[in-house]
Amino acid sequence: MSTGNLLATPPSTKMGWRARLHLGKKNKRRSTELGLLIISIIITVAAYIVASLGKTSTIPENVIPILAILLALSLAAHIGTRRLAPNADPIILPIASLLNGLGFVMITRLDYHEALLQAIWSAVGVGCYLATLYLVRNSAVLDRYRYLLGISGIALLILPLVPKIGVNINGVRLWIHLGPLTFQPVEAAKLLLAIFFASYFVEKRELLGHPIGGDRKVTLIEFRALGPIFAAWGISLLIMTAERDVGFSLLIFLIFIITLWLATSRKTYLVLGGGLFGIGTVIASMIFSHVRERLIVWLNPWKYATTIGYQLIQGQFALGYGGVGGTGLGRGHPNIIPVVASDYIFAAIGEEMGLLGTTAIVFAFLLLVGAGLRAALRARNDFSKLLAASFTAIIGLQSFFIMAGIVRLLPLTGVTLPFVAYGGSSLVANYVLIAVLMRISNEGNS
Repeated sequence: MSTGNLLATPPSTKMGWRARLHLGKKNKRRSTELGLLIISIIITVAAYIVASLGKTSTIPENVIPILAILLALSLAAHIGTRRLAPNADPIILPIASLLNGLGFVMITRLDYHEALLQAIWSAVGVGCYLATLYLVRNSAVLDRYRYLLGISGIALLILPLVPKIGVNINGVRLWIHLGPLTFQPVEAAKLLLAIFFASYFVEKRELLGHPIGGDRKVTLIEFRALGPIFAAWGISLLIMTAERDVGFSLLIFLIFIITLWLATSRKTYLVLGGGLFGIGTVIASMIFSHVRERLIVWLNPWKYATTIGYQLIQGQFALGYGGVGGTGLGRGHPNIIPVVASDYIFAAIGEEMGLLGTTAIVFAFLLLVGAGLRAALRARNDFSKLLAASFTAIIGLQSFFIMAGIVRLLPLTGVTLPFVAYGGSSLVANYVLIAVLMRISNEGNS
């Protein structure tokens, strides 16, 4: 037998070694995820106990059931991920679990009835997360149904305008009422439209990125390529006009512009989109009194401290009162802030957990955005890349809008803080969002 034959590895043995190495990497990712999930559960339960001690000076009697429920939901999500997406990023699910857990603790401290509903919606969200992983075995499948998903997204946007179904709350018509359920269809619509945008722009990117004059290197783009931008701008204005909403209209429009820019790499779209957004803001402030009030309050809330500026001023006081370390969970007075569990939960966290707590929340979202962008970079095809980047932008922009509004960096938009704020439709939609990111991440790491 020759030396070469002695050194050669039989094909079956070599393939078996590679398979074992690949399996080891999968197990390592899921083991890391399980460890991080356990840490998030420990932090959540500890925060729950501390909040109860701060409020009533007693350890809650239901701490064991709470721990059991958190363990059950986390383990269900982990086992489903281990079987359906074994190569997915190991930090996405634990971060979502931690944000969801801390939000639940704060909501329980604010309103026990809303906390029970949030717990139910958390279970529904985890169920939808697992269902999405099971049904969407390949992210490219979504590309085949882009027009169906796009039409469905537009239909969901219009649904609150249907008589006897749509509900007007605080002057905004974003909710629908079906039996005992009241939810915001725009939360699902933003995901469906993001899928449509990613699919459409991947197919049309040569046309949309083509300069005037064929191969001439000029900065202007063809007039026909501007059609989608003006269409999206017009639809956003119609939504604002009909439903008196600014936050989600702005979010969907920005997702459109960012996805278009990522697909074509043309900065002209960003500039044009910014200009259209400015014009839309001026028009909205002229048409809607609540938009004008938000701009006025943003510029000078102290002048209206007892009227339209009361919520913003109390949020500022809460953040200032919390300082660096916070008053301690259960030791502050966040209930003074109107609609605190949904709109101003970030201010409540700032009061009782201080700058350290709010900074931890910000870093958690930054890690989640980073994991989403990593999934986009490693995606196997252009559609998956663009979809992962678009979904990541939804999480990043929505969290930035609400946190920046509370600290007065931007006017308030009315969107919710993902995973943290009270709201069933938002929670379920965000769990579906991270499920799609996990699917794309699993494909890229396989």
